[in-house]
Amino acid sequence: MMKELRAAPNQLTLLRLCIVPFLVIAILDGNYRTGFALFLIAGLTDGLDGLLARLLHQRTVLGQYLDPVADKLLLSTLFLVLNHLGLISRRVTVLVFARDLGILVVAAILYASTGMRDFRPSIYGKANTLAQIIALVSVLLSQFYKPTFVLAVRTISLDATMALTVLSGFQYAWRVTRRLALPVAVRP
Repeated sequence: MMKELRAAPNQLTLLRLCIVPFLVIAILDGNYRTGFALFLIAGLTDGLDGLLARLLHQRTVLGQYLDPVADKLLLSTLFLVLNHLGLISRRVTVLVFARDLGILVVAAILYASTGMRDFRPSIYGKANTLAQIIALVSVLLSQFYKPTFVLAVRTISLDATMALTVLSGFQYAWRVTRRLALPVAVRP
């Protein structure tokens, strides 16, 4: 376990987790430029941890669980904080949380009851995550830089986040239902 914790990709993931409270403080204090910079740094650590895991052959079980948890914590926390400040609608925040909580609960139940572990994201889930990131970046950016295109990207990406959250949630439920219908020996 300690060896996995010391792996460079996992250290970057832990750094991303450590950035979250400072990001929240910056945003709540109205320091949107600092919040924007911290969010970009967190995003950079996310890209680098995956790249290093492949290049250094340091893919670990800890990293497989820690990385998505760090991502969800970062994104979910930002949705909550920006909603609290009135910068993102309650509708978007509730949809994002409901989908993520639903996936987490279903995954835990399936793992506990059937041992099913393979919950790779679908193309819709990846598109949803991308839309969420673009939405958060544009919302933060629009607090100190407001050209028309940034405001348009903010509106479009928030709408895309809502649509893709619903679509990916239903698609995830459909995939799980199909996998459960397969005989145990055939399930991926």
